[in-house]
Amino acid sequence: MSASITRRSFMASTAVATGSMLLQHQAMAAETRAPRVKLRKAVKYGMVAGKGSVEEKFRLLLDQGFSGVDINVRLDHDEVNRARDKTGLVVHGVVGYDHWRKPFSHQDKQVRAQGRESFLGAIRDAKAYGATSALLVPGVCNKQVSYQDAYKRSQAEIRKCLPLAEDLGIQILIENVWNNFLLSPIETARFVDELKSPLVGVYFDVGNVVRFGWPEQWITALGSRIKKLDIKEYSRKLQNQKGPYAGFGVKIGDGDCDWPAVMKALAEIKFSGWATAEVSGGDAARLKDISQRMDRVF
Repeated sequence: MSASITRRSFMASTAVATGSMLLQHQAMAAETRAPRVKLRKAVKYGMVAGKGSVEEKFRLLLDQGFSGVDINVRLDHDEVNRARDKTGLVVHGVVGYDHWRKPFSHQDKQVRAQGRESFLGAIRDAKAYGATSALLVPGVCNKQVSYQDAYKRSQAEIRKCLPLAEDLGIQILIENVWNNFLLSPIETARFVDELKSPLVGVYFDVGNVVRFGWPEQWITALGSRIKKLDIKEYSRKLQNQKGPYAGFGVKIGDGDCDWPAVMKALAEIKFSGWATAEVSGGDAARLKDISQRMDRVF
C-alpha cells in the first residue's frame, strides 16, 4: 500500500471522527440549553399611568414592546374595541372585579350572589372585547369561613357561572393568590378537575408562590391546567426583613424566583401563550423597563 493512500485514509477517518465529535457536542449542548417557550407579553390595564384615552394607553403599551393587555377595571366596551381595532393591541382577558370584596366563599349567600353576578359581568365583558378568559380568585378563608365551606361554596358558584362561560366560550381561570385557600398545586389541580369543564383552568402567578414554595414545582404539578401566567417577582430577604408583603418590593429578575427553572418547567409542560406583568406600573419609562426585564427572564 502506498504512503499517499495511507495518508488519505488517515485524513478521511480523522475528518469523520472530528465531525462525529462535533455533532455529539452540538447534541449535548442542545440538551442542556433551556428550551424556548413561546410567550406573549402583556400587562394589567391598571398599570398604565396617566389620564390618556384607552387608545393612547394601548399605543403606549405597543411602543414599549407589549402585544396584549388584561383588563382589570370596568371600561366602556365601544372605547376599548375602537382602541383595540386601531392599535392592534390584543385584549386577551378580563380580571374579575369584585372577587375580593364579594368572594364566592362568603358566609352570606346574598354576598355570594352579588359576587357571582359581578363575575358573570366580567365573562360578558371578556366576550365583548374578544378576549378568551376571565380571571377569578375562587374564595377566601378566614376566621369566619372554614376551609371546607370555602371549597364547597366556591365550586358551587363556579358551576353556576359555567353555563354562560360555555355559551360564550370564555375560560374561567383560577389564580393562586394569598387567600389562605388552595395552598398546594395538588389541591388546586383537584379543585379544577372536579369542576369537569375544559373551560376551567389556572391563571398561574409565578411570584405569588415564592414566599412558601417553588413556582417550577407548581408548574410541573398543574401541567396543562395552566392557561395563562401572571409575572411578578418576590424577595425572601425583604420578606424576612420587613414582612411578607415587602417581598414584592423588588423588580422582575432581582428576587428569588428561579427563572431558568421556571422556563424549563414551562417548556416541559409545553406551555405557550400570555404572560402578563402584575407589578407596580407607571409611565413609558417604567413600562419599558418592565418589558425589558420580562424579555431577560424569558
